[in-house]
Amino acid sequence: MSHANLNLLTTLKVLLETRHVGRAAELLCLSQPSISKQLAQLRRDFDDPLLVREGAVWRLTPRAEALRLEIGPTLESVQRLYAPPRFDPAACRRTFRLASSDYVAQYILPQIGAALTTAAPLASLEYLPWDKSQLPHLAELPLDLVSTLTEHLPSGLVSQPQGEDGLAVLMRTGHPYAAQPLTRGVYLAARHIRISGGGDKEGPVESALATSGAARRWFAQVPFFQAAVGLLQHSDALLTTPAHIAWQLARDHKLLLRPLPFPCSRQHYHLIWPQRLTHDPAHQWFRQLAFGFLSGHLHATAKAASAALHHYQMESR
Repeated sequence: MSHANLNLLTTLKVLLETRHVGRAAELLCLSQPSISKQLAQLRRDFDDPLLVREGAVWRLTPRAEALRLEIGPTLESVQRLYAPPRFDPAACRRTFRLASSDYVAQYILPQIGAALTTAAPLASLEYLPWDKSQLPHLAELPLDLVSTLTEHLPSGLVSQPQGEDGLAVLMRTGHPYAAQPLTRGVYLAARHIRISGGGDKEGPVESALATSGAARRWFAQVPFFQAAVGLLQHSDALLTTPAHIAWQLARDHKLLLRPLPFPCSRQHYHLIWPQRLTHDPAHQWFRQLAFGFLSGHLHATAKAASAALHHYQMESR
Protein backbone atom coordinates (compact mmCIF):
# COMPACT_ATOMS: atom_id res chain seq x y z
CA MET A 1 0.00 0.00 0.00
CA SER A 2 1.13 3.55 -0.62
CA HIS A 3 0.76 4.53 3.04
CA ALA A 4 -0.43 2.59 6.04
CA ASN A 5 -3.51 3.63 7.93
CA LEU A 6 -2.12 3.17 11.43
CA ASN A 7 -5.60 3.25 12.95
CA LEU A 8 -6.38 -0.02 11.19
CA LEU A 9 -3.32 -1.92 12.43
CA THR A 10 -5.06 -3.13 15.60
CA THR A 11 -8.01 -4.41 13.56
CA LEU A 12 -5.63 -6.14 11.16
CA LYS A 13 -3.79 -7.83 14.04
CA VAL A 14 -7.01 -9.18 15.57
CA LEU A 15 -8.36 -10.35 12.18
CA LEU A 16 -5.15 -12.23 11.44
CA GLU A 17 -5.16 -13.84 14.88
CA THR A 18 -8.85 -14.85 14.96
CA ARG A 19 -9.32 -15.41 11.22
CA HIS A 20 -12.96 -14.51 11.80
CA VAL A 21 -14.81 -11.26 11.18
CA GLY A 22 -17.46 -11.90 13.81
CA ARG A 23 -14.95 -12.90 16.51
CA ALA A 24 -12.78 -9.87 15.72
CA ALA A 25 -15.82 -7.64 16.13
CA GLU A 26 -16.51 -9.13 19.58
CA LEU A 27 -12.91 -8.68 20.77
CA LEU A 28 -12.74 -5.10 19.52
CA CYS A 29 -16.22 -4.24 20.82
CA LEU A 30 -17.28 -3.13 17.36
CA SER A 31 -20.15 -4.15 15.09
CA GLN A 32 -19.56 -6.79 12.46
CA PRO A 33 -20.43 -4.34 9.62
CA SER A 34 -17.79 -1.97 11.02
CA ILE A 35 -15.14 -4.71 10.96
CA SER A 36 -16.21 -5.74 7.46
CA LYS A 37 -15.79 -2.12 6.34
CA GLN A 38 -12.30 -1.96 7.87
CA LEU A 39 -11.36 -5.27 6.25
CA ALA A 40 -12.41 -3.87 2.89
CA GLN A 41 -10.16 -0.86 3.51
CA LEU A 42 -7.25 -3.12 4.50
CA ARG A 43 -7.71 -5.16 1.33
CA ARG A 44 -7.46 -1.98 -0.73
CA ASP A 45 -4.43 -0.75 1.20
CA PHE A 46 -2.54 -4.04 0.81
CA ASP A 47 -3.98 -4.88 -2.61
CA ASP A 48 -4.66 -8.39 -1.33
CA PRO A 49 -7.81 -10.27 -0.13
CA LEU A 50 -6.04 -11.11 3.17
CA LEU A 51 -8.90 -13.34 4.45
CA VAL A 52 -10.66 -15.68 2.06
CA ARG A 53 -13.72 -17.69 2.97
CA GLU A 54 -13.49 -21.37 2.05
CA GLY A 55 -16.64 -23.17 3.03
CA ALA A 56 -17.31 -22.58 6.71
CA VAL A 57 -13.84 -21.20 7.56
CA TRP A 58 -11.75 -18.12 6.79
CA ARG A 59 -8.21 -18.70 5.55
CA LEU A 60 -5.28 -16.35 5.31
CA THR A 61 -3.68 -15.57 1.98
CA PRO A 62 0.12 -15.94 1.73
CA ARG A 63 0.42 -12.14 2.11
CA ALA A 64 -1.70 -12.30 5.24
CA GLU A 65 0.45 -15.11 6.66
CA ALA A 66 3.54 -12.94 6.19
CA LEU A 67 1.80 -9.95 7.77
CA ARG A 68 0.72 -12.07 10.77
CA LEU A 69 4.37 -12.62 11.69
CA GLU A 70 5.21 -8.93 11.46
CA ILE A 71 2.12 -7.15 12.74
CA GLY A 72 2.73 -7.81 16.45
CA PRO A 73 6.24 -6.27 16.69
CA THR A 74 5.22 -3.51 14.25
CA LEU A 75 2.19 -2.52 16.28
CA GLU A 76 4.23 -2.53 19.51
CA SER A 77 6.79 -0.21 17.90
CA VAL A 78 4.07 2.17 16.78
CA GLN A 79 2.50 2.16 20.25
CA ARG A 80 5.88 2.98 21.79
CA LEU A 81 6.19 5.94 19.44
CA TYR A 82 2.90 7.36 20.69
CA ALA A 83 3.47 6.52 24.34
CA PRO A 84 4.25 9.55 26.54
CA PRO A 85 7.94 9.74 27.44
CA ARG A 86 8.90 8.63 30.91
CA PHE A 87 11.41 10.31 33.18
CA ASP A 88 13.20 8.69 36.08
CA PRO A 89 15.23 11.25 38.09
CA ALA A 90 17.30 8.48 39.65
CA ALA A 91 18.57 7.42 36.21
CA CYS A 92 18.99 10.93 34.78
CA ARG A 93 22.53 11.84 33.66
CA ARG A 94 21.65 15.23 32.20
CA THR A 95 23.46 18.48 32.98
CA PHE A 96 20.88 21.13 33.87
CA ARG A 97 21.94 24.70 33.09
CA LEU A 98 20.53 27.56 35.16
CA ALA A 99 21.40 31.24 34.87
CA SER A 100 20.70 34.12 37.23
CA SER A 101 22.50 36.63 39.46
CA ASP A 102 25.26 35.95 41.96
CA TYR A 103 22.64 36.51 44.67
CA VAL A 104 20.75 33.42 43.51
CA ALA A 105 24.05 31.55 43.25
CA GLN A 106 24.85 32.32 46.88
CA TYR A 107 21.48 32.05 48.58
CA ILE A 108 19.31 29.67 46.53
CA LEU A 109 21.56 27.53 44.34
CA PRO A 110 22.89 25.45 47.27
CA GLN A 111 19.33 24.31 48.09
CA ILE A 112 18.63 23.46 44.45
CA GLY A 113 21.89 21.55 44.27
CA ALA A 114 21.15 19.59 47.42
CA ALA A 115 17.70 18.60 46.17
CA LEU A 116 19.14 17.61 42.78
CA THR A 117 21.78 15.45 44.43
CA THR A 118 19.18 13.66 46.50
CA ALA A 119 16.61 13.04 43.76
CA ALA A 120 18.90 12.71 40.72
CA PRO A 121 22.34 11.64 41.96
CA LEU A 122 23.68 11.03 38.43
CA ALA A 123 22.62 14.45 37.11
CA SER A 124 24.79 17.57 37.29
CA LEU A 125 24.25 21.31 37.51
CA GLU A 126 25.90 24.18 35.67
CA TYR A 127 25.28 27.74 36.83
CA LEU A 128 26.00 30.73 34.63
CA PRO A 129 25.89 34.48 35.33
CA TRP A 130 22.97 36.21 33.63
CA ASP A 131 22.90 39.53 31.86
CA LYS A 132 19.63 41.13 30.79
CA SER A 133 21.04 41.76 27.28
CA GLN A 134 20.95 37.99 26.71
CA LEU A 135 17.16 37.70 27.00
CA PRO A 136 16.35 38.26 23.28
CA HIS A 137 18.80 35.44 22.46
CA LEU A 138 17.81 32.96 25.17
CA ALA A 139 16.14 30.56 22.71
CA GLU A 140 19.52 30.17 21.01
CA LEU A 141 21.58 29.73 24.19
CA PRO A 142 22.45 26.36 25.78
CA LEU A 143 20.41 27.15 28.90
CA ASP A 144 17.52 25.30 30.52
CA LEU A 145 16.27 28.03 32.84
CA VAL A 146 16.78 31.68 33.68
CA SER A 147 15.51 33.33 36.83
CA THR A 148 15.35 37.06 36.30
CA LEU A 149 13.45 40.34 36.42
CA THR A 150 11.67 41.26 33.22
CA GLU A 151 8.56 43.03 32.00
CA HIS A 152 8.79 41.90 28.37
CA LEU A 153 9.10 38.33 27.09
CA PRO A 154 10.51 37.83 23.58
CA SER A 155 8.81 35.34 21.27
CA GLY A 156 9.99 31.75 21.51
CA LEU A 157 10.19 31.89 25.30
CA VAL A 158 7.89 30.73 28.09
CA SER A 159 7.77 32.14 31.62
CA GLN A 160 6.37 31.18 34.99
CA PRO A 161 5.84 34.09 37.42
CA GLN A 162 7.79 33.63 40.66
CA GLY A 163 6.48 36.68 42.46
CA GLU A 164 7.06 40.40 42.78
CA ASP A 165 8.85 42.82 45.04
CA GLY A 166 9.40 46.51 45.65
CA LEU A 167 12.70 48.35 45.98
CA ALA A 168 14.69 49.40 49.03
CA VAL A 169 17.93 51.20 49.77
CA LEU A 170 21.08 49.97 51.54
CA MET A 171 23.82 51.98 53.23
CA ARG A 172 26.64 51.20 55.61
CA THR A 173 26.35 51.42 59.37
CA GLY A 174 27.61 54.85 60.37
CA HIS A 175 26.63 56.43 57.06
CA PRO A 176 26.17 60.22 57.28
CA TYR A 177 22.52 59.74 56.29
CA ALA A 178 21.88 56.96 58.79
CA ALA A 179 20.50 59.22 61.51
CA GLN A 180 18.15 61.22 59.29
CA PRO A 181 15.17 60.35 57.08
CA LEU A 182 16.15 59.32 53.58
CA THR A 183 14.23 61.92 51.58
CA ARG A 184 14.15 62.27 47.82
CA GLY A 185 16.53 65.22 48.04
CA VAL A 186 18.98 63.33 50.23
CA TYR A 187 18.74 60.33 47.90
CA LEU A 188 19.57 62.44 44.84
CA ALA A 189 22.43 64.19 46.64
CA ALA A 190 24.14 60.86 47.34
CA ARG A 191 26.21 58.81 44.95
CA HIS A 192 25.03 55.37 43.98
CA ILE A 193 26.23 51.89 43.10
CA ARG A 194 24.77 50.10 40.10
CA ILE A 195 24.71 46.31 39.69
CA SER A 196 24.84 45.42 36.01
CA GLY A 197 24.45 41.64 36.34
CA GLY A 198 21.08 39.89 36.43
CA GLY A 199 17.81 41.53 35.39
CA ASP A 200 16.83 45.17 35.10
CA LYS A 201 17.04 46.43 38.67
CA GLU A 202 17.62 50.06 37.67
CA GLY A 203 14.89 50.67 35.09
CA PRO A 204 12.01 51.41 37.50
CA VAL A 205 14.08 53.96 39.45
CA GLU A 206 15.25 55.74 36.31
CA SER A 207 11.68 55.85 34.99
CA ALA A 208 10.35 57.27 38.25
CA LEU A 209 13.04 59.98 38.41
CA ALA A 210 12.84 60.86 34.73
CA THR A 211 9.31 62.25 35.13
CA SER A 212 10.79 65.23 36.99
CA GLY A 213 14.03 65.39 35.01
CA ALA A 214 16.10 64.05 37.92
CA ALA A 215 18.87 61.46 37.71
CA ARG A 216 21.20 59.68 40.08
CA ARG A 217 24.93 60.32 40.43
CA TRP A 218 26.95 57.16 40.02
CA PHE A 219 29.86 56.13 42.19
CA ALA A 220 30.49 52.68 40.74
CA GLN A 221 29.07 49.95 38.52
CA VAL A 222 29.79 46.31 39.33
CA PRO A 223 28.41 43.02 37.98
CA PHE A 224 27.84 41.29 41.32
CA PHE A 225 25.99 41.87 44.59
CA GLN A 226 28.98 40.81 46.66
CA ALA A 227 31.16 43.43 44.98
CA ALA A 228 28.49 46.04 45.71
CA VAL A 229 28.43 45.01 49.38
CA GLY A 230 32.18 45.58 49.65
CA LEU A 231 31.88 49.03 48.14
CA LEU A 232 28.94 49.90 50.40
CA GLN A 233 30.90 48.96 53.49
CA HIS A 234 33.80 51.24 52.53
CA SER A 235 32.04 54.26 51.05
CA ASP A 236 29.13 56.62 51.52
CA ALA A 237 27.38 55.34 48.41
CA LEU A 238 23.85 53.93 48.36
CA LEU A 239 22.57 50.77 46.72
CA THR A 240 18.97 50.51 45.50
CA THR A 241 17.90 46.93 44.97
CA PRO A 242 14.85 44.65 45.31
CA ALA A 243 13.70 44.77 48.91
CA HIS A 244 14.04 41.04 49.58
CA ILE A 245 17.67 41.13 48.47
CA ALA A 246 18.30 44.31 50.45
CA TRP A 247 16.87 42.67 53.59
CA GLN A 248 19.05 39.57 53.15
CA LEU A 249 22.23 41.57 52.55
CA ALA A 250 21.47 43.95 55.44
CA ARG A 251 21.05 40.99 57.79
CA ASP A 252 24.19 39.18 56.65
CA HIS A 253 26.54 42.17 56.33
CA LYS A 254 25.28 44.56 59.02
CA LEU A 255 24.03 47.12 56.51
CA LEU A 256 21.16 49.56 57.08
CA LEU A 257 17.87 48.99 55.26
CA ARG A 258 15.82 52.03 54.27
CA PRO A 259 12.64 52.60 52.23
CA LEU A 260 12.96 54.11 48.77
CA PRO A 261 11.85 57.74 49.29
CA PHE A 262 9.53 57.99 46.26
CA PRO A 263 6.96 55.78 44.53
CA CYS A 264 8.33 53.25 42.09
CA SER A 265 6.82 50.38 40.11
CA ARG A 266 7.18 46.91 41.54
CA GLN A 267 9.44 44.37 39.90
CA HIS A 268 8.32 41.00 38.62
CA TYR A 269 10.42 37.86 38.77
CA HIS A 270 10.03 35.10 36.22
CA LEU A 271 11.44 31.67 35.57
CA ILE A 272 12.03 31.63 31.80
CA TRP A 273 12.92 28.88 29.32
CA PRO A 274 12.92 28.24 25.55
CA GLN A 275 9.51 27.13 24.29
CA ARG A 276 10.96 23.99 22.70
CA LEU A 277 11.73 22.59 26.18
CA THR A 278 8.24 23.03 27.61
CA HIS A 279 7.10 19.41 27.19
CA ASP A 280 10.45 17.73 27.83
CA PRO A 281 9.92 15.51 30.92
CA ALA A 282 13.40 16.09 32.34
CA HIS A 283 13.05 19.83 31.92
CA GLN A 284 9.57 19.81 33.48
CA TRP A 285 10.94 17.99 36.49
CA PHE A 286 13.94 20.28 36.94
CA ARG A 287 12.01 23.52 36.53
CA GLN A 288 9.44 22.40 39.10
CA LEU A 289 12.29 21.64 41.49
CA ALA A 290 14.05 24.98 40.86
CA PHE A 291 10.82 26.99 40.90
CA GLY A 292 9.93 25.78 44.38
CA PHE A 293 13.16 27.09 45.88
CA LEU A 294 13.29 30.32 43.83
CA SER A 295 9.68 31.30 44.49
CA GLY A 296 9.78 30.15 48.09
CA HIS A 297 12.87 32.23 48.86
CA LEU A 298 11.40 35.29 47.15
CA HIS A 299 8.12 35.15 49.05
CA ALA A 300 9.77 34.53 52.43
CA THR A 301 12.40 37.25 52.15
CA ALA A 302 10.03 39.78 50.55
CA LYS A 303 7.66 39.30 53.48
CA ALA A 304 10.53 39.76 55.95
CA ALA A 305 11.70 42.89 54.10
CA SER A 306 8.20 44.38 54.15
CA ALA A 307 7.96 43.80 57.90
CA ALA A 308 11.39 45.33 58.54
CA LEU A 309 10.65 48.42 56.45
CA HIS A 310 7.27 48.88 58.14
CA HIS A 311 8.93 48.61 61.56
CA TYR A 312 11.52 51.24 60.61
CA GLN A 313 8.85 53.63 59.36
CA MET A 314 6.78 53.23 62.52
CA GLU A 315 9.79 53.91 64.74
CA SER A 316 10.83 56.91 62.63
CA ARG A 317 7.55 58.74 63.19
